[in-house]
Amino acid sequence: MRRTALLSIVALSACSAPGGPYPSLRPRAAEAIDPRVPVTRPMNERPVSPTLASRLAALVSEAHSGDAAFETAASHAEGLAVSAGVSQSDSWITAQEALTVAIAARKQTAAALADIDDLGGDALQTNAGIAPNDLAAIRSAAAEVGALDQRQAKRIDAIQKRLGL
Repeated sequence: MRRTALLSIVALSACSAPGGPYPSLRPRAAEAIDPRVPVTRPMNERPVSPTLASRLAALVSEAHSGDAAFETAASHAEGLAVSAGVSQSDSWITAQEALTVAIAARKQTAAALADIDDLGGDALQTNAGIAPNDLAAIRSAAAEVGALDQRQAKRIDAIQKRLGL
């Protein structure tokens, strides 16, 4: 038993380092900062990049002009769908062709939405991040064009249901 006690004392003494300045146990300055304190401002407050702002404005404008073309085509398709006869009749086929034109008219809005999404992806890939104001501008443009796209999709669905598709 003495031997075990002696070995444990020798083993514990090997863990202590001789001399030297020991670190203080007093709290460090960083420990005084409350981690629950909200960040008062974003790290990068620069305004939206002018290049990005102009590109987003152009894409939103393209989406709205595409929406105008879609409105014309969808109104025509709705009118033909209302007066369409039974499935596979000439009037039904004409309404279905008009529906196809309306679906094709969505392309400009869908392309603008995809391009807006690409702008965000490209910024992430090239810059390894997006400034907060740039991200807000991209989200705003995507929301506006996305709303147009969703409205167009609902209108197409309604025409398809009227035609029994």
